Amino acid sequence: MYKLYTRPGSGGFVVEAALAMAGAPFRQIDVPKKDPPDPAFLAISPLNQVPALTLPDGRSMTESAAICILLAERHPEAHLAPQTGSPARADFLRWMAFMSSALYPAILRLYYPHRYTADADSVQVVKEAAIAEMDRGFAILDSALAGREWLAGEELSLVDIYLVMLVAWHPDTKSARVAWPNIERLWGKLRQHAIMRKLNLSHEMWPQD
Repeated sequence: MYKLYTRPGSGGFVVEAALAMAGAPFRQIDVPKKDPPDPAFLAISPLNQVPALTLPDGRSMTESAAICILLAERHPEAHLAPQTGSPARADFLRWMAFMSSALYPAILRLYYPHRYTADADSVQVVKEAAIAEMDRGFAILDSALAGREWLAGEELSLVDIYLVMLVAWHPDTKSARVAWPNIERLWGKLRQHAIMRKLNLSHEMWPQD
């Protein structure tokens, strides 16, 4: 059985979605924000970040994108990602890496700006730069979705859920929904998805339609 270390409203949303879509049994462990952090959790997640996933063999993983890719490989019957070797697999890996390396760090700079400057007077500058970087990344993804139903292939995959999780963290979601109509089209479909709606009750990622 998997063990998912998470908390509401965190990046654990997409991992919990993956496990639910795969029908994989897992135990959910909520990790409160603590200072100092719990040493036992640091042994699992050295940066004290969620999500973290302990695999059935006892090994642990961090990094939500990597966890999603692994779960897709371990549960191919759930169609969590395009199959290895398919043309859509390249898009899946590209956008998963793009979001985890470009967008997710920008979001962290927005919500934890004190981590990225030693000058207290620069916190607002860090936040403004983070929002600009987020907007640039979402604009790229919106263009990638033009004329396409999904980011990778012909069916929903974890890369789509990853995207809507990130856009839900935008500080001005009303403007985001207007600025990026292709992302909003995708987001609108996922807001009606049964598993996403259920998860949103606990994670409160976006207001229920």
